[in-house]
Amino acid sequence: MAASRPFADMLALFLTVHLPVTRACSPNTISAYRDAFTLFLRFMDDRRATQPDRVCVTDFTAPNVAAFLGWLRTDRECSIATANQRLAALKSFFRYVQAQAPEQIAQARQVLGVKAAQAPEPAIAYLPVETVGLLLDYAERRGPRDLALLTTLYDTAARVQEACDLSLGDLRLTKPASATLTGKGRKTRIVPLTPQAAVVLARHVRTLPQDSSAPVFANRAGQRMGRAGAAYILAECARAAHADYPELVPEKVSPHVLRHSKAMHLLENGVNLIYIRDILGHASVVTTEIYAKANPEMKRQAIEAAAAKTVGPSRYDQATRRDLLAWLREAI
Repeated sequence: MAASRPFADMLALFLTVHLPVTRACSPNTISAYRDAFTLFLRFMDDRRATQPDRVCVTDFTAPNVAAFLGWLRTDRECSIATANQRLAALKSFFRYVQAQAPEQIAQARQVLGVKAAQAPEPAIAYLPVETVGLLLDYAERRGPRDLALLTTLYDTAARVQEACDLSLGDLRLTKPASATLTGKGRKTRIVPLTPQAAVVLARHVRTLPQDSSAPVFANRAGQRMGRAGAAYILAECARAAHADYPELVPEKVSPHVLRHSKAMHLLENGVNLIYIRDILGHASVVTTEIYAKANPEMKRQAIEAAAAKTVGPSRYDQATRRDLLAWLREAI
């Protein structure tokens, strides 16, 4: 029965029907899953002398998958997190296999039983408000589009793909200004825009064709800007700002750092985690809590507030403290 459901056919249905149609995954997610299998086929060719067209479901054994993850870490120098993402893609496919081909459940369980490596919790990189302001200053020198792009990335805390996917119909620039972002799982959320951001976007939008389906951010060819293009613009602004202010602006800044920065700044200004979760588009507030854990200033304030409640004010005034110090000097 296994021969009637070859690996190639199952994988094709998984990538072209199950992910885009049944699960409504984004093109980026599908590409990531495709890349995981492309790398596994290269591993089988390189380390197991099995050509890609000869790989079958039975090649997905626990030892082979474990060796594949090791190959990713050593030969391709992938991080633990990246290797775990590749493993997650394989597991997702074999959960699909279990449902579609029950005769291959035993084979699927080999892959599903492989445990992900424990990755250290990454430090969250974020920028001070002053640094974000400098990046926006340098973006303004490049023109209205680039200023509007960086302003949108920071003001809405959007993922870079969410910003690139914005169409004119997704913007409301009259009071109350807002942007409708489409995130993971094709879920949409409405994020408020500050008045300053609305002015910047309005200035840029006036230069665009008045078509609700037109992209807010287009490249030189007039096509919708991609993630690489947005990252390049931010990188150029960071490079120029770093040259003038090396102590304030890091040499490299990614779009996701602007998202982290906005979340941290909201938290520092007392915005509730529930609201920050909704702005970021997280499914659970547990994910948003990483910002509270990563912010040392928030921790210090919490410790001091707790100490003030439990310890209370000091019983010693300045005169008593001077007497105590004098006694210590004499007695010791």
